[in-house]
Amino acid sequence: MTVERRLPTPEAHELMDLVRELVAKELAPRAVADEGAGRFPREVFKTLGAAGLLGLPYPEEFGGAGQPQEVYLQVLEELSIGWLAVGLGVSVHTLSCFPVATFAEEGRRAELLPEMIAGDRLGAYCLSEPHSGSDAAALTTKAVGDGEGYTVDGVKAWITHGGAADFYTLMARTSDDGARGISCFHVPAGTEGVSFGKPEHKMGLRSSPTAQVRFDGVRLPREALVGQEGQGFRIALSALDGGRLGIAACAVGVAQAALDAAVAYARERRQFGSPIIDFQGLSFMLADMATQVAAARALYLDAARLRDAGRPYGTQAAMAKLFATDMAMKVTTDAVQVFGGYGYVEDFPVERYMREAKVLQIVEGTNQIQRLVIGRSLAKEG
Repeated sequence: MTVERRLPTPEAHELMDLVRELVAKELAPRAVADEGAGRFPREVFKTLGAAGLLGLPYPEEFGGAGQPQEVYLQVLEELSIGWLAVGLGVSVHTLSCFPVATFAEEGRRAELLPEMIAGDRLGAYCLSEPHSGSDAAALTTKAVGDGEGYTVDGVKAWITHGGAADFYTLMARTSDDGARGISCFHVPAGTEGVSFGKPEHKMGLRSSPTAQVRFDGVRLPREALVGQEGQGFRIALSALDGGRLGIAACAVGVAQAALDAAVAYARERRQFGSPIIDFQGLSFMLADMATQVAAARALYLDAARLRDAGRPYGTQAAMAKLFATDMAMKVTTDAVQVFGGYGYVEDFPVERYMREAKVLQIVEGTNQIQRLVIGRSLAKEG
């Protein structure tokens, strides 16, 4: 089913038409085979980059499209309807560009950002570590400065595009002063001393590489620092607010794909002489699924419009991520139920959607962390 979208400009409608065409021609035909084989579709990202989709929310003066979050997130949703690995990949790339786009000095931003969003380069975001996930401030990767540059040692874990990216946005410790001792760095992939672990064997998203990124005596010039020393944790949290909206949009896309598949199957599958969609028990399930998808979409768009208006949106981003990803898990599970035994086999797509939805409750801050963020906001308001 084509989602009826309310977009702010005629240009945004044209952009969405382009995205749907790319999904139909470049993503959907290969998603099943590449997921099954665990192949990373690097050339698909080059195609998206050539179409201007890897720099959508960034300024036109740097080669971006200057699109509001309201439009960018709906593009992510549309990509995720066709193939979550691609929608999530674009979200991660956009997140990886954010520190340079927002916190780098003007000259450095003008030097780096155009090639980062032009389409040939893909980014990865290095925050989590083997023993520092939800407690990001406890990271131990060190960047020791000596006046001329930095020497980096440490390991980052669960890195989307690890080993496949062209640059890494790295959070590392430049002092022992807790969260205030973390700084942000831009690290090209070919830098000596950067290496990668074996790709993780995951439940879902098998065509999206996830691996450890290792920094062994990596020498970075002074200008690799993004923003100021000690500003990294603030940069990371600011980036994650936007990243959570990206994950919410991706979750709605997966759920919409599962809903579409379930409705189509329920119209065609006949039992007791009637299409199963005519049976009240199943039609009510589909009605609940459709309502939840629509509610999650409205929630992430509300947060996006707050961000576009320059208003605080962090709590709303946490709500959108929490609700949309829990919803996606429920809707994809219900879609499997609609298919019955056929839903449990790989001949039909809904089992893949269910496996993919699970990780969205974990990445960019687990949903337990989102509840913590929301609860603290309520306490502060009180």
